[in-house]
Amino acid sequence: MTEANAPERLGAIIVLDEAKEKLSRLEVIWVDQGYSGKNFANAVQQVCGEQVRVEVIERTSQTFEHLPKRWIVERTFGWLNRFRRLSKDYEVYSEVSEAMIYGSLLRLMVRRLAI
Repeated sequence: MTEANAPERLGAIIVLDEAKEKLSRLEVIWVDQGYSGKNFANAVQQVCGEQVRVEVIERTSQTFEHLPKRWIVERTFGWLNRFRRLSKDYEVYSEVSEAMIYGSLLRLMVRRLAI
C-alpha cells in the first residue's frame, strides 16, 4: 500500500520490491502506457534482476483495438466479480481478500477439472 498521492510507478516498484523473493522466475512484465519509459524499466530491472523485461502494451490507432494480453487480466477480474465476497471491498484486512481470491480461483480450477 502506498499513499494516495504517490505515483503509480512508485507503487509498482514498491510492490515488486516487497515480492521479489516470489518473483525469481519472472521474465516479462506487461504494462499499459502509464508505465512506459526507460526510467521505470531500469527500476524494474534493478529490483527484479537484469533478466526481466518490461513490455508496454500500446494502442496504435484511435479506434477500438484488441490489445494483446490485456484481456487475460480483464477476464480474471470478471471471474472474480462473480463471487459475492469479492464483488465489493468487504474485507478489513488485505490478507483475507487475498485468501478469498485464492479460494475462488481454486474453486474455478477444480470445477474445470471435474468437467
